[in-house]
Amino acid sequence: MSTSTSSRYRILTDEQWARVESLLPSNEGRKGHPFRDNRRIVEGLIYRARTGIPWRDLPRDAFGPWQTVWKRHRRYAAEGTWDSVLAQILAEADAVGEIDWTVSVDSTISRAHQHGTNTTRPDQPTGARSNHSKSGAEHCQEPEGHAVGRSRGGLSSKLHAAVDGEGMPLSIVLTGGQRNDGVVLAEVLVDIRVPRIGPGRPRTRPDAVIADKAYSNRVIRKMLSARGIRAVIPQKSDEQAARKRKGSTGGRPPAMDKTTYAGRNVVERHFNLAKQWRGIATRYEKLAITYRATAVLCAVVAWLRKLDAP
Repeated sequence: MSTSTSSRYRILTDEQWARVESLLPSNEGRKGHPFRDNRRIVEGLIYRARTGIPWRDLPRDAFGPWQTVWKRHRRYAAEGTWDSVLAQILAEADAVGEIDWTVSVDSTISRAHQHGTNTTRPDQPTGARSNHSKSGAEHCQEPEGHAVGRSRGGLSSKLHAAVDGEGMPLSIVLTGGQRNDGVVLAEVLVDIRVPRIGPGRPRTRPDAVIADKAYSNRVIRKMLSARGIRAVIPQKSDEQAARKRKGSTGGRPPAMDKTTYAGRNVVERHFNLAKQWRGIATRYEKLAITYRATAVLCAVVAWLRKLDAP
């Protein structure tokens, strides 16, 4: 990136880039030309995601050929690179007590642009699978229908997220826009995996899970209880009515900590900030793995800013 354009397009500080660069995959053992201009490529990925411009409109003088940026984006998504970077940053944050393990979960819908849906129809198999990452992460495998579903608002995708008590992302799962939130909760919780700095197993269990009424059912409450996770989820009105109709046999209502529940809005604030990136607010990506990789990259940038804050 030239000196004349760096101040205009650069998002990461030198300290943040040094942290990211040390976590990116090396060229050792790879075929083909070695990776060059890593910072320029990564800044190009961030710029394109923030602005939502077509790949071909990426400023060449600042980021080089758009094809190079796209190929790196596709490769990093298939290999789970940003998931690995985020995991390491989370490990560093947890080691210094920067993660609040009272977790809030929710989802947000992103309308799919016509340029992102001119592929296999959402209700048909894609016929192609991408390679697993070294860690075997399922997110590196292209799902059927490219995670585009038909909801009331048209073709859309849904990002399910778990955030800590301060609204910082811990887990990101992508589905079609028609998927029920409660059905995906188990997958969202499984995706929470924060390694330890030094010996020890990764932390995967929050202290509590805060969610709205969409997650209120007996199956979810039993699942959280079995894992030793405190559920902070209000009951639906029909659940309350059904319990009252049963009288004494209906049992006691589940415990509800209203003070803790008041902090659920942090997940909404997380989505508001993430959707300031236009490439997340609207899905322009044809592939689900590249769209989700964009959301994970946004999470990486958010954590870098938090850890660098005075």
